[in-house]
Amino acid sequence: MSRFFRALVIVLLAASCGGGGGSSAPRNLDNACSILQQRPGYLRAFQAAERKWGVPVHVQMAAMYQESKFKSDARTPFRYALGVIPMGRQSSAYGYSQALDGTWQEYLDDQRKFRAKRNNINDAADFMGWYMAESNRRLGISLSDARNQYLAYHEGRTGFARGSYNGKSWLLRVADEIAARSVMYQGQLATCRVRR
Repeated sequence: MSRFFRALVIVLLAASCGGGGGSSAPRNLDNACSILQQRPGYLRAFQAAERKWGVPVHVQMAAMYQESKFKSDARTPFRYALGVIPMGRQSSAYGYSQALDGTWQEYLDDQRKFRAKRNNINDAADFMGWYMAESNRRLGISLSDARNQYLAYHEGRTGFARGSYNGKSWLLRVADEIAARSVMYQGQLATCRVRR
């Protein structure tokens, strides 16, 4: 086997690892009560963000489900040249909330939380609450409107204001799914034993 081929195989194997898998998602992601029973810290984080920013727990959970499936170290997939040579990730999105580097930095600067981490559930929930509260303030999107909050989250506030999502049928479908998941989580949370 040539040295080049061996090196290529090693690079591909390393790339397929995806940057570590130290976090595991809760089981049964279709049940809000089960998620919060498995991860009581999540409930505290979501409730703290709800108190601070006004974004309901079920809206945060539905958006976070879509962004990371509750995996702390979630990242976007790699891009490949010629189908095999890794060329970096599709974006800088990382962590529970899949916050991009620039947006995360804006949050850190605005909130003066320079030690916050995207893979920390408390920081990620606070970030999501902050972002959605700003979308409410700037765009008038209700804090309980999971569909439009997600569209603004995904497209950015400027993209949302321009209606950039209208040309993306897949994104509109995802936003509808998030709205349905938010309603489902809301109903489940009303009967949870973990709810305070």
